Amino acid sequence: MSSRAEDTPSPRWGTGKPTINDVARLSGVSKKTVSRVINRSPLLNEDTRKRVLEVISELGYVPNPQARALALRTNFLIGLIHDNPNAQMVLNVQQGILEALQGTDFEMIVRPVDRGSAAMLDDVRHFLQRQRLYGVILLPPISENDALARLCDEAGCRYVRMGSAELDDADHMVASNDREAVRAATAYLIEQGHRSIGLIAGPHGFRSATERRQGFEDALAEARIKLPRSLIAEGNYTFASGLAAAEKLLDLSPRPTAIFASNDEMAAAVVHAARQRGVDVPGQLSVIGFDDTPISAHIWPPLTTVRWPIVSMARSAALKLLSGIGESDSEVAEPSMFLSTLVRRASVAPAPNP
Repeated sequence: MSSRAEDTPSPRWGTGKPTINDVARLSGVSKKTVSRVINRSPLLNEDTRKRVLEVISELGYVPNPQARALALRTNFLIGLIHDNPNAQMVLNVQQGILEALQGTDFEMIVRPVDRGSAAMLDDVRHFLQRQRLYGVILLPPISENDALARLCDEAGCRYVRMGSAELDDADHMVASNDREAVRAATAYLIEQGHRSIGLIAGPHGFRSATERRQGFEDALAEARIKLPRSLIAEGNYTFASGLAAAEKLLDLSPRPTAIFASNDEMAAAVVHAARQRGVDVPGQLSVIGFDDTPISAHIWPPLTTVRWPIVSMARSAALKLLSGIGESDSEVAEPSMFLSTLVRRASVAPAPNP
């Protein structure tokens, strides 16, 4: 008979290999809580986490992702589904998701789609069926498609929608306050004495573009400043579209003394176009963007912008999926609303004298 300790099963769980049920029973918590500990969810107090980890260590319990996947009839994959022209935004979302998945059994799989295609819903349905995803995160603008959310629900696939306004119940959504944030940014320009302020709007079909434009118009209306149609130029969140829109606004006579661009790439294009024309920023033209991407701090002058907490939003969206928010438990839920804030840099100055 072997005398090795590991050959003698602990009487606390019987003669077989320890299971998640054993860990839960001996820890005095639910299987869901054990799963959260294994997945390093922040939605736990430290006493609970420590107690469960001690039991896991004592039992020698090793999670088996393959067995868990078979039992759940799903894979440990989180899908990121998007149709977004802003590469930096997509990269920031991926960063947040990967931060949430770090140290877990989960991986991320990215699926671009064409929201203009009549076959988009069928394509997504087949994608969910093939990959057997644990859950999906939907980026704007397709996150605004209620039919897509229903499709995920009908397929039995967890989902969280990201957006610039409330799109769903708290269990299935993370959102930002774009309208209020842009209203504050525009009010800042008005406080600096600007009365002729141009807008480079975002693309049609994007709720973010609508929310940001409404915030811009709200601030002007509150200050009783008229907004001529000539001061509005359309963009699609790319540098090239921002450049074309900036040329249109800078061709005006008199030209605006300030421009709000609906994202940083288009704002950077405004600074570029102004420099090409010999227009001083911010002496002759103040510029504000939206996102606070790296480009905003790297151009000259550094760009005043609205900091969009997109990484934090994406991290929260992934954690909502991992922790099964909405089921009955006493733990604190991930937030659903994130506040965007104005970052004041050197691209805004008082309006030049007439």
